[in-house]
Amino acid sequence: MDPCSKAPETILNAPIYTLRCKDPRQHLWQVRITVEQPAPDGQRLRLPVWIPGSYLVREYARHVVSVSAHCGGEPISVNKVDKQTWQAAPCAGTLHVDFTFYAHDESVRGAWVDDRRAYFNGAAILPWVEGQEHGPQRLRIERIEDACAAGWKVATTMTAEDIDADGYGSYSAADYDELIDHPVEIAAWQAVEFEACGTPHRIVLSGEFAGVDLARLAADVRKVCAWQIGLFGGTAPFDHYDFLTLATRGGYGGLEHRASTSLIVQRDHLPRAHGHDDKGYRTLLGLFSHEYFHSWLVKRIKPADFAPYDLSRENLTRQLWLFEGFTSYYDDLALLRSGVIDAATYLKLLAETISRVHGMPGHRVQTLEDASLDAWIKYYRPDENSPNATVSYYAKGALVALSLDLHLRKETAGRVTLDQVTLDPITLDAVMQALWAKHASAPLHDGDFEALAEAVSGIELAGWFERALRSTEPLPLHEQLPAFGIDWQWRVGESDERADTVTLGAKFESKGAARVRTLLPGGPAQRAGLAPGDEVVALDGWRVDAATLPGVLKTLAPGVAVSLHSARDGRLRTGEIVPVAPEPDTCVLKLAEAGAAGVSETALGLRKSWLGA
Repeated sequence: MDPCSKAPETILNAPIYTLRCKDPRQHLWQVRITVEQPAPDGQRLRLPVWIPGSYLVREYARHVVSVSAHCGGEPISVNKVDKQTWQAAPCAGTLHVDFTFYAHDESVRGAWVDDRRAYFNGAAILPWVEGQEHGPQRLRIERIEDACAAGWKVATTMTAEDIDADGYGSYSAADYDELIDHPVEIAAWQAVEFEACGTPHRIVLSGEFAGVDLARLAADVRKVCAWQIGLFGGTAPFDHYDFLTLATRGGYGGLEHRASTSLIVQRDHLPRAHGHDDKGYRTLLGLFSHEYFHSWLVKRIKPADFAPYDLSRENLTRQLWLFEGFTSYYDDLALLRSGVIDAATYLKLLAETISRVHGMPGHRVQTLEDASLDAWIKYYRPDENSPNATVSYYAKGALVALSLDLHLRKETAGRVTLDQVTLDPITLDAVMQALWAKHASAPLHDGDFEALAEAVSGIELAGWFERALRSTEPLPLHEQLPAFGIDWQWRVGESDERADTVTLGAKFESKGAARVRTLLPGGPAQRAGLAPGDEVVALDGWRVDAATLPGVLKTLAPGVAVSLHSARDGRLRTGEIVPVAPEPDTCVLKLAEAGAAGVSETALGLRKSWLGA
């Protein structure tokens, strides 16, 4: 019995999920669902088709290998009703339904088991018992009795009821929604603990890694957590929190939960005592920051479209620009505000976001509200034309948050901001704090955030939001940032050294053949008849591949036609292409010097209140 676990208590009639794995090398989870009082006309069990926080129908039922049932020691029939639902025959007494799941999805959204570790999200392998999903649930995790699992421990933030020293045993949840909102990591993980604003936190690190400076990681993450908790009033909305972190060779991703997050990070980005990849480490900290911010924005403050979740189909909302976009604004800003990075580094990260949005022609085609609504069919299902037809509600949503923050600061002379108030905190409020105070438990309907921002600031914002959310007109950042003492420039690539090179108006695969990945509308490649998937074989008489194409491009002149040999479906094609000079595509932001032309004291004051610089 873990001394930190709660005393066991009887939860009457609660469905019990028992998880076991006989041989991790088979990549199979066995799940038994015990139902003490099954429905008289036959109990139904349903598996989610998606997981909250990742807006794509993932069809978890496709991983079901087998299903069987028995009651009173006798087998009974269980039939599949639709793609995600099974119904057991009527029976008197306790019903047991056994599922076997193939678990080889190493992402943060599914289930995994092999001879190195085991992991699962409840949505992937725990069907809900229809009619009993709103009451208590119990989960029992059995020890994996295999030599490869020696030393494995359970890490989860689910409420422990009766567990051993390694975390195996019984857990409970208030309802099914909570049951699937606590991912479980089982491995020989390492952990480092810290407190932020009095709340225990833990970074649980699994995977292959060595020489990681866990103390440095914990110290930096603690600063970020403390700043975010302070932003929302100083008290965390959970009793404890876990960062379940898997280190891999090239992975990246995260998924938020009510008291934890699952993260996949690149092992080379982890901090080391004797030097590490600074840029990669900032990327890693930004991921920690992003998923942690979701503890408030989407896990507690929810769009009305998610209250409650319907796990049997898509849950469409027009508000992902807020829930993902504003979170993306604060993931990097929190690094600055907490002192983990400086203002110059933050501006570089911000410039990268601006470049990313403006480098995708789709920002002139799709509005942010439409991007949110279409997430299920476009953002999570990209194709070769996606850059030309869609905009990221993450990246442009972050720029909307930035633009709104600057607009509020300037129009109120720094009196009201998106997240902090510089005058009387008793009579004034900031938008994010007001959002938390009003909507921590009251779902957010379309238009509620806009009305709240107007009420808090006292200024008319209808036209501003119409432009930002429901049009493709560019945001006025090129005017706003200079007013805050920020120099704004556009360059070709990382520096002006590329100014004499040319472009074909296409993006190519980075390795192997020079195969077209994406065409820019109206660009030279499209006018020359190239299509996504075509291979450029030779240019100006020179044989090219992905590695040699950039060098050949440097020898060409803009506006001068050259020969083009390409291949499509195995057939050689010949023609001409006219390369053009590239347009500036990289934003560069820097702190303007005090006393420089056009840099007023007002601008410096606004900049200091925003960046502290």
